[in-house]
Amino acid sequence: MKAMTRPAPAELGFSMPAEWAPHEATWISWPHNPETWPGVLGAAEAAMAQAVTALAEGETVRINVLDAAHERHVRSLLGEVAATPAVVFHRFPTNDAWCRDHGAIFVRDATSRLAALDCGFNAWGGKYPPWDLDDAIPAQMAEALGVPLFDGGMILEGGSIDVNGAGAVLTTEQCLLNPNRNPTLSRAEIEARLALLLGIDQVFWLGDGIVGDDTDGHIDDITRFVAEDAVVTVVEPDRADPNHAPLAENLSRLQALRLADGRPLRIVELPMPAPVERDGERLPASYGNFYIGNRVVLLPVFDQPTDAVAGRILADCFPDRRVVPIRATELVVGLGAFHCLTQQVPVGIRL
Repeated sequence: MKAMTRPAPAELGFSMPAEWAPHEATWISWPHNPETWPGVLGAAEAAMAQAVTALAEGETVRINVLDAAHERHVRSLLGEVAATPAVVFHRFPTNDAWCRDHGAIFVRDATSRLAALDCGFNAWGGKYPPWDLDDAIPAQMAEALGVPLFDGGMILEGGSIDVNGAGAVLTTEQCLLNPNRNPTLSRAEIEARLALLLGIDQVFWLGDGIVGDDTDGHIDDITRFVAEDAVVTVVEPDRADPNHAPLAENLSRLQALRLADGRPLRIVELPMPAPVERDGERLPASYGNFYIGNRVVLLPVFDQPTDAVAGRILADCFPDRRVVPIRATELVVGLGAFHCLTQQVPVGIRL
């Protein structure tokens, strides 16, 4: 792993904007690995085509593809929107599609200068080799945009953090304290590193994630900021469900948290869908894995009555955006959904 670039981003005035801040683009690595989506890759691609079409209404969508032939394939799936200036292809080959985790994390300073973070990627603790192509993506993204690149000096997947754009970050102990990521860093050292990379001064620690999440408890499946002082958090009322206890514990922790000025968080509860399974294994289906675009909120849905409930809750949280429900039953076979498959590029100045 590379050492952290010094001076670090926060020392130069950079911080990570909230996801709802205006985007220049959304970046995607197109799904292509049949081992990730056995027998359902076509359905996963169809869901992502719907996502790109919706996002392109309000921002550029940048798509990593393997090569020229793969680009032609993806263009054929996207149809007319692929021919518009809103869609830009990059022939940056990847091992898999999880751009939230292998892609650059973008930060911005007070003068709106944009920069990128390369925090290193080890496929969630070495679970899915090889990952060499994925690990090379942040530098390629930064070069394509013409922005400076900071080496983060730690393993930090984008799905493991969520910021409010006002000094706070949410994460989980299950992920960031897992020795398969940064075994030489203590909790205090991880907090200090997050402050230097993201420009935050509060780290809000939750506990465990949901059943079936192979990322060791990513925050983007459970609790998300929807305003500087507000979060949505998934809950499971069925005490017999294995998700009940960890989600109840996380809710209790959220209720005890205070922002830097002493305010409690406003907490909105989001339902969990009924269990989604494949071959007897529970998948990490969660409405928490939504993605906030400039004009739309992409919501994974699962042909369940709770789909509409989740849609109404998020519509109340984002009255200036259209909630777009997209069937994700096959997409989540890959163990993630729309937030895992996207990375926002904030509006900023490129020097």
